[in-house]
Amino acid sequence: MTVPLPDFPGSAGITELDVYPGGGTPHLHLACTECYVVVGGSGSLETLTSSGPDKTDLTPGDVVWFEPGTIHRAVSHGNLKVVVVMQNGGLPEAGDAVMTFPPDHLTSPEAYRAAASILDAAGRPSVDLARRRRDLALEGFHLLQESAPALREFHRRAAALVSGHLPRWRAAVESGPLAQARRTLDHIDALAAGRSDHLGTAQVAKIGRFAEPRLGMCGFLSPYDLVRRGETTG
Repeated sequence: MTVPLPDFPGSAGITELDVYPGGGTPHLHLACTECYVVVGGSGSLETLTSSGPDKTDLTPGDVVWFEPGTIHRAVSHGNLKVVVVMQNGGLPEAGDAVMTFPPDHLTSPEAYRAAASILDAAGRPSVDLARRRRDLALEGFHLLQESAPALREFHRRAAALVSGHLPRWRAAVESGPLAQARRTLDHIDALAAGRSDHLGTAQVAKIGRFAEPRLGMCGFLSPYDLVRRGETTG
């Protein structure tokens, strides 16, 4: 294990996303805003909010972001590649995402985990199971697009599913983006008092690409933050 590097600015999470052919798995985040920076190919972002369904075209150079509660999925029209910038880096990996499975898969954390798993009998991630998971979530997504009451009920069930994660989320925010904001205020106070000691502790950090992409909800993921934290190299 390598020594963890400093946080990204704002404690953001950064991930390279190569969108699946046929599109990703619709899901929402409950506490984090997500941003797509399109770096290659073309495609679209399909979304659903309380205002209704929408679709945003994606071409290189586009930047689009969406707030918690936005059900979304990326669709590739040809080799769509995106750099994902995620608020509160680490929270999505700690459960801040719920996929739009039909209601009978949202009755308990155990039922949800069974539907969400992409591990085969040997415990290895499976592309076929990732596709099956996506197709199941698309079934629920289409139901939500047709019914505002169903969307409100999905929000309620999603909130209930993540309730056990909330103490860990709070700790991650307090030790990450909130701590960074407080350090910045400390620096401003120091400068206002004529002190500049913190400038003498500056360092430069660099990380490389994740060695082996993971199977994510919308595509193959290379999560830079795992490398930064020294947790894995692929």
